[in-house]
Amino acid sequence: MKILLSSIFLFLTLKCNAGVTDWIDFNLEGGHVKIPVSIKGIDTFAILDTGAQLNAVNKAFITKHDLMFDKGSMIKVRGVFGVDKKTTYRNVPVSFFGIATELSKVAEINLGYHTNGLLLGSGFFNSFVVQLDYPNEKIRLITQDSVEVAKFKNIEIQSQKGTGMPIVKIGLPDDRHLWMILDTGNAGGMVVERKVASKLGWLSGGDRKSTVSTGVNTTIETESFRIPLLQFGPFELENVLVTIPAEGKNSYLDSQYEKTGSRLKGKKVQGIIGYDVLKHFLITVDYKGGHAHIGLPE
Repeated sequence: MKILLSSIFLFLTLKCNAGVTDWIDFNLEGGHVKIPVSIKGIDTFAILDTGAQLNAVNKAFITKHDLMFDKGSMIKVRGVFGVDKKTTYRNVPVSFFGIATELSKVAEINLGYHTNGLLLGSGFFNSFVVQLDYPNEKIRLITQDSVEVAKFKNIEIQSQKGTGMPIVKIGLPDDRHLWMILDTGNAGGMVVERKVASKLGWLSGGDRKSTVSTGVNTTIETESFRIPLLQFGPFELENVLVTIPAEGKNSYLDSQYEKTGSRLKGKKVQGIIGYDVLKHFLITVDYKGGHAHIGLPE
C-alpha cells in the first residue's frame, strides 16, 4: 500500500511532565495489538480492541489453567458476523503495565489459542488516552487530564451514539464517504456489507479472492479485493484491502442509532476499518472524548 500525504500537518507532540507512561513494546501478531497481562497471577496476552464494547476472557485460557470465576448474567454479544449469548464473570483479577484491578462483566468468548487470554475493549480505552505506534510496535498511556487531543485532531471522528465506539469518516473518490468503526481488533483492512460494495461499484471487476473470516461468534465465507484509493485523515492511501461477506452470508456491519420517539438519528455506520490501514501510523485515540490524531512516527 502506498501512502500519499495530501496536506501539511503538525506532528502531535505531547509535552507533559506527568500522567504519561514510557513507551512500552507490544506484540503485533496477525494484525492484532497484544500487550502482556496477567489473569489471576497467570501471565498471558491481551488483545486491544477499540471495536469491542466489553472485556472478554478466552474460553481456551480458562480451560488450559482450570480456572473458576464468579459467574454473572448471560449477555448477547454482537459480532461482525453473528450474535450469540455468552457467560459473563465478575471480579476477574487482572494486571497490566503495573496496574492491578478487577474486571466485572467479562464475557467468555473464543480468542483462538490459549495464550490470548484476554480482550480489552471500551473499558480499557475509556480510562486513558492511548497512543499506538504501529510501525515501531510501541504503546503508551496518557491520563485524560494531561492532553487535549481535541486541539490536535486531524481526522473527522466522533463517538457513535448508543455504543460510544469511535467512528471515523473515510473519504472515497467522487466526493463519496463512509462512516466506519475505528477497530484495532480488526486484523484486516476495511470490512463492509456486500450491498455497500455493490453500490460503490467495487463488484464490477472480477479480481476478487475467496477468503474466510472469523468474528467473535462465528467464521463465514468472505471475498477480498483491493480498492485504488481512500482518504484517512490527512492521508491518501492506495491499494487498500477490502473484505465483504460472500453472497448469501449474513453480517452485522451496518448500524445507526435511533432514539425512540425522536426523528434524530446518529451517523449511519457502514463497516469497520482496521490493521491494513492503521499499520502505517502513530494513532492517538481519546476514546472517551471522541477525538483522534493520525501521524507518522519518528
